[in-house]
This record gives sequence, structure tokens and C-alpha cells, in this order.
Amino acid sequence: MAKQQRKSKGTSDAPALGFVGSMRWIWTQLTSMPTALFLLLLLAVAAVPGSIFPQRDANPESVAQYLEQHTTAGLWLDRFQMFDVYSSVWFSAIYILLFISLIGCILPRVKKHAKALRTPPPRTPARLDRLPQYSTHEILEGEADTPDDQQVIDDAFRILKKRGYRVERREDATGASVAAERGYTREIGNLLFHISLVGVLASAAIGGSLGYDGQRVVVEGETFVNSLVAYDSFTPGTNFNADNLPGYAVTLDKFDIVFDRESESHFGQPLDFTAHVQVRESADAEPVKQELKVNHPLRIKGAGVYLVGNGYAPVITVKDGNGNVAYSGPAVSIPQDSVYTSMFVLKVPDAEPSQLGFQGFLLPTALVDENGFGISGDPNAINPQLHLNSYFGDLGLDDGNPQNVFVLDTDKMEPLNSRDLDAGGIILEAGQTYELPDGKGSITFDDLKRYVALDVNHDPGKLPIGISSALALIGLSISLFTPRRRVWVKLKNEDGKRRIEYALLARGEDPRLEREAAELQKIFDKAWPLASQEQNQGAVNG
Repeated sequence: MAKQQRKSKGTSDAPALGFVGSMRWIWTQLTSMPTALFLLLLLAVAAVPGSIFPQRDANPESVAQYLEQHTTAGLWLDRFQMFDVYSSVWFSAIYILLFISLIGCILPRVKKHAKALRTPPPRTPARLDRLPQYSTHEILEGEADTPDDQQVIDDAFRILKKRGYRVERREDATGASVAAERGYTREIGNLLFHISLVGVLASAAIGGSLGYDGQRVVVEGETFVNSLVAYDSFTPGTNFNADNLPGYAVTLDKFDIVFDRESESHFGQPLDFTAHVQVRESADAEPVKQELKVNHPLRIKGAGVYLVGNGYAPVITVKDGNGNVAYSGPAVSIPQDSVYTSMFVLKVPDAEPSQLGFQGFLLPTALVDENGFGISGDPNAINPQLHLNSYFGDLGLDDGNPQNVFVLDTDKMEPLNSRDLDAGGIILEAGQTYELPDGKGSITFDDLKRYVALDVNHDPGKLPIGISSALALIGLSISLFTPRRRVWVKLKNEDGKRRIEYALLARGEDPRLEREAAELQKIFDKAWPLASQEQNQGAVNG
């Protein structure tokens, strides 16, 4: 009875889709163009947290500091992988779905366009005068050069084919005609654009998976060997294998800077940086002298070595309270201004009986201002001085927490030297030694060298991304500037008179269709002797 009532109301039970039907429906939704556009927008939105929160692969120290300062919020953010955005499950899922969606959109269109390329132009309409661009010509009879019917059709065929149309002769009850169509490359350009977009996504995935990026500071006279332990910081791809690092070495012989000495407004500003290096591509290879400049990197075995920074590295010797050498070598300082006033931090964890720490400034050309403070008057090392405070105690390196090498944590340390203490601060010129108070040891300023900061980048997806991007621009240009047009030319015999009709139709917007009609009119006028002409431009189809 209930079933009869439903039928009487004009309703019926819809059949269940089933598993196969459900999967087909999901695939149809996923591979639609609106879904692809939505996923592309969603991917851009999903990348935003990567620029808001510190990322563990790029700066683990900042992540540790954020977790320490935001105990509750940091814990929840870490659970949702906000500190590993670009390798997170949800970001990868969006990326893969977008990849699949684009491929699913492209394949049916490729199949459809391949079929369209083999399909002849559409049939000739019965009423050409209803098309937007329409003209009719009556052929002048009785002249010596008057063409016959076959010649008219052959001429129209030849003219349209020469202008890039795909043409076909037709014969029906109303007379002979020629159908022509051009602009198939428009869809080819559109497909090329979308295929190239897939190429960009795939190349970016390859680069992020197999590439790496590392940083290393090299002091004059030092050699950087391309191995994992030689980097100061290293960011590998998700599937990077350290065994694949190519073995090469770069030795910094000398670093030169040219400063502006003539311009009053820009006096002292650097004009040119040149690192003179020796490159050895393998252990058995001979060293090759090369120059490394800003925006002119070294290319070594698929990797780019970039010059991204420079500064001074004072050569320091520190002896502890037992008289043993606890540290000896260059210590990198960080420039703070245009005259290379540089922040200096040195941690000496091997000192006995107490660990030592130093912080202060390096002045390449030390001067004294009107307030009695030391300043640097020139970026060149004319009169270098170290102005330092010293500390003893626990550096906090034994608890395993990462620390910034350019920041000295003095929470568990006691001051030895500073302006506020009777011992005062430490002022050292090159070659001088200072004995620390309370027999804690000594520090010697042995020499001053320059250093360069190198960024080593290997991205196997960079070249494919460049090629795919270029192809995408080419495809987009083709799809935007290639018109899709159709032309029909028909020959009619009525009341002993022969008349030629032709009309043009654009598939989509084509502001140059009227110009094309005018060009064809000129060509047809030259091809056939015409008795009269009628033209109807802008007729409404239907």
C-alpha cells in the first residue's frame, strides 16, 4: 500500500550507487575544473602557516624557543604540524589531490581534442545570411576569364587552405560548397598550459624530495669539503640520501672588497666582492682557481655555491686557568653596520676549571668618539680592536638544547670583565694578550682574517621547473591569442545566374573576425570577376 501511495504521488526509489558508482562519482568530482581551481586556492592558503610559524627544517632553534615561550599553544600547533608545514600530512594531501585532479582534467580533454583534430569541419549551414559576417557576390558571365563551377570551388579551397584553415569540399542539394575551420592550436595551447602546470608541480616535488640546501662559513685559508659534517646548517629533502653528496672541495685563498672612496654621499660603501677560491672536484683532481662573486655563483657537479655574506674573523687563543690552550683559531663576527662594526661571541666549553665566554665588538678601524666610546671609522681593517666582556661558569651546552652560536647565555655565568666592574672591559689590539682576573686564564688577539658565508644549493627540479614555466607561458599565449574561426563558401545557381555566398563565425569572442572578413573579401574580389556585391555584417545568428 505504501509503495502504491509513493507511485501515486509521482515518486520512485532511486537505485543505490554501489561502490563502483560511488568511486566513479568521486572521481568525476575530483577531476572537474572547479575542484582543481579550489585545490589550487586551498594549497596557497595552506602555505600561509609556513610563513607565520618558524619551520623546524629551516630554523630548529626558533621552534624550540617558540615551544618554550608558548607551552600550551605550541604543543597543539606541533600536533597539527604547524612547524613542519611543507612536509605535513595535510599539505601533502592537498598537493597530491591537486596533482591527481589536474591529470584527471587533462586526459579527457586530450582525448577529446585528438578526436576533434580528425573530425572534418562542420556541415555548411542552409542559411549563411544568418551568420555574423556574411557576403554574397554575383559572378560576371561572358568574360574570357570567367571561372566554371569547379574552378570557383577549387579557388576557394586553395585560398582558405593558404590562410591556415583546414578545409573540405562539400556537395549537397543546394549546391557545391567549401567548409573551413582554423584555431585548433588554441586548445593545444590550453592543454600545453595545464600539462606544464602539472610539470611545475612534479618538478617542485622532485626538488623538495631530492634536493638540499646548506650553509657554511669559510675563513681565508680554510677548505670546505662537501660532506654532511662540514656544513654549519643543512636542510635535506624528504628523500635525500647523504651518500649521494658529490665529493668536491673549495678553498678560500683570499677575499677582496672594493669600497667607494670617491663619492661623498656613498663613501665607504662596498662596490664589489670577490672571493678567490680553488676548486677541486674530486680527491684526485687538480685544483682550479676560480672567482666567486655576488650573483655569479660557482657551478660544481649540479650544485650552486653562492656568496651570501662576509665579515671579519679574529684569530683568538684562549688559555684556561690551568694554563692549557682551551681554544685556538678564528672566531666569526657579524657585521652590524656599513663600517663593519661586528658583534663578537666566543664560547670556550673546554676551559678548566670553569667554562669561559666572551662577547663584545670588533672595530676594524678603532676610533674614540666624543663620549669616549670606541667606534669604527672605516670598513677596512686599519686599526682593528676587540672590545669584550668576559664571563665564567656554565655555558649551558651540556644539557643538549640547541643554542645560537652568536648568542651568549649568561644566566648561569658570572662576569669577569665589563665596564661595570673594577677590572673593566677587555680592549685588545692585534698581537696583544690579556690576563683574565682571578687566574681564570688569558685571551690573545693573534690575527685578523676575512671570511665568506656560502650557501650551497642543489635542486634537481630547478631546470624542469624553468622549462615547464616557459612552456606554460607559451601555451597560455597561444590559447589567448589564437582565434577559433569557421568559414563557409557556397556556390549557387539561380535563374541562370551564379552567386557566391560566404560567411564567417567565431567560436567565442573574436574582435578580429570583421577584419578577417574584409581580408577574404579583397582576395575573392581579385580571384573572380564580380558583377555585383551585397554584404551583411553583424547579422544575428538565428
